[in-house]
Amino acid sequence: MTVGADVDSAAALHVRTRLLDPASAAALVDLLPADGPLVWLRRGEGLVAWGQAAAPRSAGPTRLADADKWWSETVARAVVDDAVGEPGTGLLCFGSFAFADEPGDSVLVVPNVIVGRRGDLAWITTIEAGRFVDGATLEHGDEPLAPVDLAVSGGALDDGAWSGAVAEAVARIGAGDLEKVVLARDLVATASAPIDVRWPLRRLVEAYPTCWTFHVDGLFGATPELLVRRERGLVTSRVLAGTIRRTGDEERDLALAGTLAHSSKDLEEHEYAVRSVADALEPHCSSMNVPEAPFVLHLPNVMHLATDVAGVVHDSGLVSSLALAAALHPSAAVGGTPTADAVALVAGLGAMPRGRYAGPVGWMDAAGDGEWGIALRSAEIDPADPARVRLFAGCGIVADSDPAAELAEAAAKFVPVREALGG
Repeated sequence: MTVGADVDSAAALHVRTRLLDPASAAALVDLLPADGPLVWLRRGEGLVAWGQAAAPRSAGPTRLADADKWWSETVARAVVDDAVGEPGTGLLCFGSFAFADEPGDSVLVVPNVIVGRRGDLAWITTIEAGRFVDGATLEHGDEPLAPVDLAVSGGALDDGAWSGAVAEAVARIGAGDLEKVVLARDLVATASAPIDVRWPLRRLVEAYPTCWTFHVDGLFGATPELLVRRERGLVTSRVLAGTIRRTGDEERDLALAGTLAHSSKDLEEHEYAVRSVADALEPHCSSMNVPEAPFVLHLPNVMHLATDVAGVVHDSGLVSSLALAAALHPSAAVGGTPTADAVALVAGLGAMPRGRYAGPVGWMDAAGDGEWGIALRSAEIDPADPARVRLFAGCGIVADSDPAAELAEAAAKFVPVREALGG
């Protein structure tokens, strides 16, 4: 792990958590300052944070394991005064990890201030190296401004080239080289001034309340897919695979949902994804529940086949949520089947570098409890040019995939972030 030069890695972190009046945390996203906000929100609940007590980075095939080890060592040295004692209180980190072993950059961020809310319970945590901090002032952040002169253009592959990659993938699947591969593409949005990430975050929270809206180190989005949640020994994972675009006509969309639920192509894609998650979790769980059939998850822009896999870990004190995320990533939902062959094919087709798109993103507390989503429906602000943003979308390709249909599906998956930016 590489720790930022501004952080004293030898100093113990001093952590203090206190209850808050829930009314003061009614709109968590409105509390965020412009500088370095961190976000994990769903249905108005979750965590927002700012400041930086530590920010170690990792890379390569051991990036998640290295981060988990650093966190364990940091937790062991920390001095914690937690008057609440719930998952998400006390010492906490946010994280975002590269999809592939190479290239890619991954980061954990330990903030200085965290505000959380769950139901009627609200709290504030302060973290500082070497000393306690008594409280923090809670104020609404200033109003973010909309992106100025936003223009959206093509990314690494234009429509024709990407459709050609889909056709080649279908041919390789038909030849028996593999069963499924996930292909991704990007768009580039540029503005005439640096983009305030709080602008799209507020709109994603409002428009996609059932998704997990996130921001860590420039990567933001509203993912519908939960890679893993661990809470007091219980483990859950929401698997999505199989997608159809909504029309806006309620009656027509209900008919499309029925079509999706009986589509052999989409059911095949979904089965691969569920099987990969169940196989990865099984060694860590004493019992598991894997539903026999998926349900249809309705989102404002698309509908997905979805399955919630659940289990009980063998020993909740030994396997952290991040270690479980490492065991699961990449699942068939974002990689393919067999995964190693699928990832190799993606590179062979000349696809764009994913960076942290479709990698694990989320948070973890000192007990190892936490939530890690898959960074889908996402975009990344260019650290070298904060007026430039890359938007990402991906599609699962199986034997029956049609390039034109996959192109339309990718366009639908760009909608959340594109509309949130105002493009």
